Amino acid sequence: MPTRRTAGRWSSPALRLTWATPLYRGATLALFLSGLGFSAAAPQIASFLVNDLGGSLASAGLFYLTNLTAPVAGYLVGARSDRTGRRLGLFRLCALAGFLGWAGVAWSTRLWEPYVLSAVVLAFAGAATSQLFAAVHDELKRHPSPGDDGVVAVVRMALTAGWVVGPVAGSLLATHASPRAVFLATAVCTLAQIVPLGTQRTTHPTGATPAEHGPGVRAMLPLLAFIGLYVLVYAGESIKYAYLPIHMTTQLGFPSGLSGAIIGIQPLVELVLMPLVVVLARRTGMMRLMVLGAGFGVAANLCFAFTGTAAGLFAGQILMGGVWGVFATLGIVVAQRLLPTAVATASALFISSTALSSALGGAAGGTGAATVGLPLVFLVPAAFALVAVAGLVVMARTTGRGL
Repeated sequence: MPTRRTAGRWSSPALRLTWATPLYRGATLALFLSGLGFSAAAPQIASFLVNDLGGSLASAGLFYLTNLTAPVAGYLVGARSDRTGRRLGLFRLCALAGFLGWAGVAWSTRLWEPYVLSAVVLAFAGAATSQLFAAVHDELKRHPSPGDDGVVAVVRMALTAGWVVGPVAGSLLATHASPRAVFLATAVCTLAQIVPLGTQRTTHPTGATPAEHGPGVRAMLPLLAFIGLYVLVYAGESIKYAYLPIHMTTQLGFPSGLSGAIIGIQPLVELVLMPLVVVLARRTGMMRLMVLGAGFGVAANLCFAFTGTAAGLFAGQILMGGVWGVFATLGIVVAQRLLPTAVATASALFISSTALSSALGGAAGGTGAATVGLPLVFLVPAAFALVAVAGLVVMARTTGRGL
């Protein structure tokens, strides 16, 4: 069992290496800005569509289906990156697309405009994150060290930290200004990602050459299987954020402060666990630890479905922090190792797959809520996570020793 001293031995060299290396430091700052901007805007978009542009609640819900273009855009950007090796050049173009997309949303005057911007322009913005992880991967291959996985964890923690701060900052800005101001701030954050990386350029690692052709379907099957299982685990997030606040407010009668504390504890637990996850993964293997993480997802959703108390919901959220402490730290690394000949493609497909999980969670959650109601709707993501546990057990037995 890793101790505080063990985690300290992990964190100090990884933090020093991350801060001393311009690419790692720049990627860390850029991903914090990315998480900050997007998480500030995400909770505001539905109310903006309804209150500012006159849309219905149903049409606001359909907005999230525009995210389904993100995996396609991610694949196109990733494949181009693997052919050319121009990770940071493509990152800058994607960040620029994000700036234009969010600025366009902020100035929208017709209901259809944000939908088109999200499906066509913002679909490419999400690929900026995957290009940074691909660039970090290349640099680690070029200058390997024993703490490589620790560097990836530090970079990934910056994205999570942005998600901790962003919703609060976005809510305050929307209250004192307007949702349009939030979207403009998100546009600025998205463009500002370029600044920490300056004019740096990347090339393929020594001995590697850009791929003339993309990986074949057979080579991608392990990655696609892993992403499918990840989608099942992540689908619970959209169900939870849609229905857990309603359950706490209307059925349990919790005050807003208590509900906010229950929702807010998950990312804090996630941040605390990330260093420990790296240490554990070195001892047990990444895939085995992900089996445990998905198991936490089963237990968490059972807490949401059956406890009906503040303590039970806190326990569920702490368990969910364990889920994402594992998957947020290790998921991108596993995806890249499952397709080592095309790491940008692997990174883009993995990161953009959250759009598929959101669509799955929205559809399954809506059907479940209409069928069994609250709080039993949380049995749906519990079942998804249980299937993921079984699939990850199989992958843990069949993948190589590096996982």
